[in-house]
Amino acid sequence: MTVIEFAQRDVVTIRRDQSADELTALLKEHGIGCAVVEEEGRPVGVVTDRDLVMGVLEPHRDPGEVTVGEIMTSNPETVHEDASVIETTELMARAAVRRLPVVDDVGALVGIVALDDLLVLLAEELRDLAGVVVAGTPCEDLSPRG
Repeated sequence: MTVIEFAQRDVVTIRRDQSADELTALLKEHGIGCAVVEEEGRPVGVVTDRDLVMGVLEPHRDPGEVTVGEIMTSNPETVHEDASVIETTELMARAAVRRLPVVDDVGALVGIVALDDLLVLLAEELRDLAGVVVAGTPCEDLSPRG
């Protein structure tokens, strides 16, 4: 299975020149904690609700005056749309990130994958595998031994 098969394709994007106020409204409107900063169709940054807290609220800055470009993580790790689940999880672990923009052959943004998406996918796979194990186990193997 490739990452694009389970990635979110409707990526919420923002420009680096937009304000932290605009970012907050965007995150609230979509019920999400992260937006991809995009320029010319390519991801150039990732900005999260944590970035808002650490870059705006904690230092008591005016969110109308702070730009997304000031608080975003620049040059984010990305994953190619044809990457496998294993490659994606390895990249997340290596980069110590919870979200990865998904890109195509020319680096254009085509989706985003979050650690939560991977956990749901893996939980479903484990459930299916457990069903196979239970279905193939003779009943006498399940009875308590005395």
